[in-house]
Amino acid sequence: MLPLVRRCRRLYFSYLSQPSGDRVVYRQLSKRRVSKILELGIGEGTRSLRMLELATHGQPPAAVSYTGVDLFESRSTTDGPGLSLKLAHQRFKATGARVRLAPGDPYSALSRIANELGAVDLMLISADQLGPSLAKAWFYVPRLLHAETQVFIELAPSGDGKRRLSRLTHFEIKDRAAQAAPRRMAA
Repeated sequence: MLPLVRRCRRLYFSYLSQPSGDRVVYRQLSKRRVSKILELGIGEGTRSLRMLELATHGQPPAAVSYTGVDLFESRSTTDGPGLSLKLAHQRFKATGARVRLAPGDPYSALSRIANELGAVDLMLISADQLGPSLAKAWFYVPRLLHAETQVFIELAPSGDGKRRLSRLTHFEIKDRAAQAAPRRMAA
């Protein structure tokens, strides 16, 4: 893609794209180099593809690693629209990034992959992932962080119907992880 076209797309994603709540993540990707992305809840994949396009700007696509956790074919009608595992893999691989897709809810997927995944630069949690599974999955999140990791959580729609992304501090994440830690009973 021509440099001017890439630059225009980056500006469009960061300041004009819809839904407007995603722009904060696009601006983060435009400001700093991100090599490892973890997304809980892919949905239709539009935001994922945009993140990969922005992350691969200025560095070889193979240097970017993307891990997506989603229910894929197990989505119910209440979970909203989504991609099949095969279609998601085809679309994301076309970006040239290293792609790993983990089927399942946040807890079951992170319990399988957290240790081998290692620290990520950007973590994004979609609103459709909020619930008991995510509450238990916080236990695994601190091992995915380094000092510069940015974590964003999509909040449920407010009165105006718009979803917003909120950045979580490492302190907030550790607090949620402590609440999710398994409790051991005294013998």
